[in-house]
Amino acid sequence: MTAWYVYLLECRDGSLYTGIATDVDRRFAQHLAGKGARYTRSHPPSRLLARFAYANRSDASRAEYAIKQLSPARKRALCDGDASALPALD
Repeated sequence: MTAWYVYLLECRDGSLYTGIATDVDRRFAQHLAGKGARYTRSHPPSRLLARFAYANRSDASRAEYAIKQLSPARKRALCDGDASALPALD
C-alpha cells in the first residue's frame, strides 16, 4: 500500500503552499520546474519545509484541508515540530 504525504513548501515571497502527493521529492521537482500547481507557478517555491505521512489519500486530503485552515504562524510551528499545531482529523 502506498503512503500519501501532506507537504508544506516555502515560496520565494515567504508564502506557504500545502499539498498532497505519494512522492514528495518528485512533486517538489515539478513545482520547481513550473509544472506544479497554479499557485507555485506564480509563487515559485524555495524549499520543502515538512512532510507528514498518512495511510491513504482520504486521510491525507482531510489533513491537507485542516492544515490549510491554519494561520501561517501555526503552519510554521507545525513544520518546526510542534505536534500540537497539527489539527485533529475527526
